[in-house]
Amino acid sequence: MSAPAFKFIPRGAILQDFLVGGKNIVLGFRNPEEYLDNPNYFGAAIGRVANRISSATLKNVNGQDYPLAANNGKCALHGGPLGWDKKDWRLVEKSSGGGKEVVVFALTSPHMEEGYPGTVECVVRYTQYKDGPKEVLEIDFEAKLVDGLGEDVNETVINLTNHSYFNIADGPTIAGTYITFPNSTNYLPVDEHGIPKNPPTIAQYPGIETNKPFLLTVTEPDIDDCFILNPEPSTIPLDTRSLPLKTAVQAFNPETKLHLEVMTTEPAFQFYTGKYIGIEARKDGSPERVARAGFCVEPSRYVDAGNIEAWKRMVLVKRGDVYGSRIVYKGWKDESTPILPAAAAETAGKKGRKTKRKGQHKNCVIL
Repeated sequence: MSAPAFKFIPRGAILQDFLVGGKNIVLGFRNPEEYLDNPNYFGAAIGRVANRISSATLKNVNGQDYPLAANNGKCALHGGPLGWDKKDWRLVEKSSGGGKEVVVFALTSPHMEEGYPGTVECVVRYTQYKDGPKEVLEIDFEAKLVDGLGEDVNETVINLTNHSYFNIADGPTIAGTYITFPNSTNYLPVDEHGIPKNPPTIAQYPGIETNKPFLLTVTEPDIDDCFILNPEPSTIPLDTRSLPLKTAVQAFNPETKLHLEVMTTEPAFQFYTGKYIGIEARKDGSPERVARAGFCVEPSRYVDAGNIEAWKRMVLVKRGDVYGSRIVYKGWKDESTPILPAAAAETAGKKGRKTKRKGQHKNCVIL
């Protein structure tokens, strides 16, 4: 078997390498020690709750409210200042067979860590293999509320994702890459804090059409929103892994001939074009990363679902419940792919809604 296309490290259960056609298409650092300073969450498993929580407060869980650290304006973001991306996960399995390589990390998050109630056990399973010319990575999350010491907790809230940034272009930014949302361009309109407006609604994203490619340039479109794949919250199970995979995003660069496809069982995904990336060159030789050095596709549940009663069941984990989700990345190079019509795609890109929020990103696209 050839050398694996993917590499992982225990810190944050991070995806460090995703090699396609000789290029590492995920942003990161060469030395694992550099991930001790990873402000943009490169490649990390995000928990206990991905995306934003309004007013940095988890409301009406176990019959009470739980104050959280406000690390993004007035909101709690990505599990807090010391979220799961900053934890050293345990490597519990590394195996190979049947043409597949498996790496499994586990983490125990204690009661009241970062303000969240209950002790949670989480496992993330990475399965990598080839499908013809395509390099494939399956990411399976599973989490449970378990018994802790001296705690009286019957439920908690969980929402997990992977926070890899992708760049399939031949340059320091994502300029020249075409993006397609093949299943949905519906999204959650949000306020200036990145929280769904009250009352929450699902709307058509302006300037982007379903299954029609648009071009990423050096500055446009500026997107940081949650897109919806399943607009019926009452039908979303706590463990989505039994559901069929849907394609959230397809990406293609006509210069490098590289392709990326992100699929998921999750009902939504955050698409972020990297406006706030800003990383200086590191001592290990890792290059400077500038604004729009990569784009994110973060499959997950709806933004702030734990604080919206109509959405709460998709993230509320009680004793005996299993939270689960699946994400699949596919990358390949295809020299025969024709160049896309730039004029039409560029027009779509220029119409994209500009993000007005300041600071780190967080909204999501719904599948």
